[in-house]
Amino acid sequence: MSFPSADLHRRILSIAVLALVAFAMGCADQQDTEPENRESWPTIRIGLIPERNIFSQKQRYQPIAEYLSERVHANVELVVLSRYGNIIENFVSNRLDGAFFGSFTGALAHRKLHVEAIARPEYPDGTSTYHGLLLVRKDSGITDIEDMRGKRFAFVDKATTAGYLLPLYYFKTHGIDDPESFLKETYFAGTHDGVINDLLERKTDIGAAKNTVFAALVAKNPRVSEELTILTRSPDVPENALCVRADLDESIKNDLRIELLSMDQNKIGKQILSEFGAARFIDTTEADYNAVFEYADTIGLDLETYDYLNF
Repeated sequence: MSFPSADLHRRILSIAVLALVAFAMGCADQQDTEPENRESWPTIRIGLIPERNIFSQKQRYQPIAEYLSERVHANVELVVLSRYGNIIENFVSNRLDGAFFGSFTGALAHRKLHVEAIARPEYPDGTSTYHGLLLVRKDSGITDIEDMRGKRFAFVDKATTAGYLLPLYYFKTHGIDDPESFLKETYFAGTHDGVINDLLERKTDIGAAKNTVFAALVAKNPRVSEELTILTRSPDVPENALCVRADLDESIKNDLRIELLSMDQNKIGKQILSEFGAARFIDTTEADYNAVFEYADTIGLDLETYDYLNF
């Protein structure tokens, strides 16, 4: 039996060492091309409207932001916009790249900033819209619009659809051009859950709120369904959609769109969607806001010149 020579051993060892070095260098190159250090990633600033209290609002969207960050290799930073009325000014002053706008603020941003809608959630029941509710206490004795005369009414904010635009549309189509004269008192609670809480505490007789927020509170607080009832509901408008600024880099737009629209096909994404309360995200365009444009026209509100601010 013959054995390899010492020279052959040395050559085999040299080849093995060179192979290991090449493999290590290849791994290093691969690490250099994959931005695993998040500090090197670009930042995408996304605004959230204050339809709920700011803490629960940010907590609800944070998992989606983390998911998008990992998938598009960018730090998606959430910025809660504290007031509805300053939405356009805050979008610009905060240098936001996009926002999950409500239907009114989305329509306003389309007209004023020419944002591009990307995607909005679709719920497990197949809906991707919401509607406004007019709510009263069950013991209020209010059953129709005539019963509202001389009562207190809580809106949300002058830059919301369910909490302002659609209630005005409701009054207009029932022959009431001046709700403030028709009602005893009107005021703005600031959030949809604020309106519902004011009804529970008898601070108002009638309130306008978003049906999805109402449903979420029903699930948490038995008093909501026990003490409140829905007087009427508005037509449907698109659910909060991610809209981005017109000049955002096209590759970032496409990445965000692709990741949101395919989120339900990913195991982690599907779990996050479930916790968010949605089944998937669906494509959204400016045409989806046509109902809001129509309601604004009906009550005589020009979105292009609407400059409502609050402080």
